Amino acid sequence: MNSKKIYTIFSVILVATSLTTASYGQSDSTKTFTLSGSVDTYFHSSFGTTNPYMGDSHSTSTSFADLKGFALGMVNLVASYQGERAGFVGDVVFGPRGKAAVFGTASGQAIVNQMYAYYKLTDAVTLNMGQFNTFVGYEVISPAVNFHYSTSYLFSWGPFNHTGFRADFDLGNGFVGKLAVMNPTDIVEFNPVNTYTLGLQVGKTSDAGGIWLNFLYGDQDGTLDKKGPYLDANGQLLTSRGTLFQGDITASYNLSDAFSLGLNTSFQTTGAGERFTAPGIIQDIDADASTFFGVAVYPKLTLSETFALGLRAEYFKTTNFHFASPIFGLDGNGDGDVVEFTLSGNYKVGGLTFIPEFRIDKTAEDSFQNKDGEAKDMMATLNLAAVYKF
Repeated sequence: MNSKKIYTIFSVILVATSLTTASYGQSDSTKTFTLSGSVDTYFHSSFGTTNPYMGDSHSTSTSFADLKGFALGMVNLVASYQGERAGFVGDVVFGPRGKAAVFGTASGQAIVNQMYAYYKLTDAVTLNMGQFNTFVGYEVISPAVNFHYSTSYLFSWGPFNHTGFRADFDLGNGFVGKLAVMNPTDIVEFNPVNTYTLGLQVGKTSDAGGIWLNFLYGDQDGTLDKKGPYLDANGQLLTSRGTLFQGDITASYNLSDAFSLGLNTSFQTTGAGERFTAPGIIQDIDADASTFFGVAVYPKLTLSETFALGLRAEYFKTTNFHFASPIFGLDGNGDGDVVEFTLSGNYKVGGLTFIPEFRIDKTAEDSFQNKDGEAKDMMATLNLAAVYKF
C-alpha cells in the first residue's frame, strides 16, 4: 500500500468510528497511574543436541528461550496512566528476550516495547496511536502472560509489534473489533519505506472466553523506484518482496472450572515481488508466493490454586520460504514442516511462577545435530524458568 492511499484509509476509520458514536457521559472512574512488570530467568538444555540454524545456542528455531545453561530473559517495566477519557502506556524491556522482541528499531535501542497514547472517543470507541504489541495470534511477548515459557512457531514467525493508528470498538453483546493503519510490521520508530499495512480484528467474547479473527494486509519492505537507489549493501541489484496477507484465528474458552482450551491457526502469504534487472529497469519476479501455515492447540488443566499443567501441540509448514533465516531445515524449494509438543507446569508462589517445561520438535528435514555431528530430525529440550510478576 503506497502513501497516496493513506488519506482514504483514515477516511474509512473515521466513517467506521462515526457509525458507533453515541453521546459520551462523564466517567465515574478516578485518574490512576500504575507501574507493573515482570522479571524472568531460566535454565535451558537440549541434552547435547544442537541446532545449526541458531548459531551457538542449543535451541529450536523459535523466539526467546534459546540460550545455553543458566540464562537471562528480561526486565519488563510498564507505566500507564488512565484519565477520564485519555491515557498512555509506556512499556520498556531490558535483556536478551526484550532485545529479540524489539528488533525492528532503526536506532538500535531495542528498549521500547510499547509506547502509545489513547483517547476514549465514546463508550464504544477508543483511539490509539503509537507503538503497540500485535493483536494477531495467541501468544505474546511477556512471559508473565504466556502459560508456556518457550514460544510457538506461529508466534515466532508472525508479527511482534506495530506502530500506527488503531481504533478499538466495543459493539455490544460481546462483539468487539479493531481497525488499524500501521507501518510495515516491526518497523516501529518511523517509516523509511513509505508503504502501510492495514489491520483488522473482529471478535466475540463471553464470560467463558472468546474467539477473534485477525487480518493483516500490506507491502512490508516498500516498492522499488526507477530513480534509485539500485544496489543493496552488498552491491547487488535491489529486490523487493510483494504484498503480505495474513489471516489468523485465535480462540480461548474455559470449558469447566478446571479445564480450558486454546486454539491458534494462521496463514500468511507474501508475493514474490519485483527486482531491478538493470539501473532504472524494474521487473516482476516470476515465482510462487512465500507462505506459511500453522495450527496449535493449548489444553490446560488447573489442579489446585497454585499448580496447573498445560500442553501445546503445534504443526507448522512453509512453502517457498527463502527469505527467512534462521529457521528449521528446508528443502531446496524452501518447503518444510515441523511438529512440536510442549508440556509445561505452572507453580505459583505469590507473584512468582516456576515453569518446568519439556519440549520435543520433529522436522521434515534433518534440522539438528547430535554430539557426534550426525544430522537428526528431532530435538528434545528442557527449560526451567522463574517469572516474577508485580
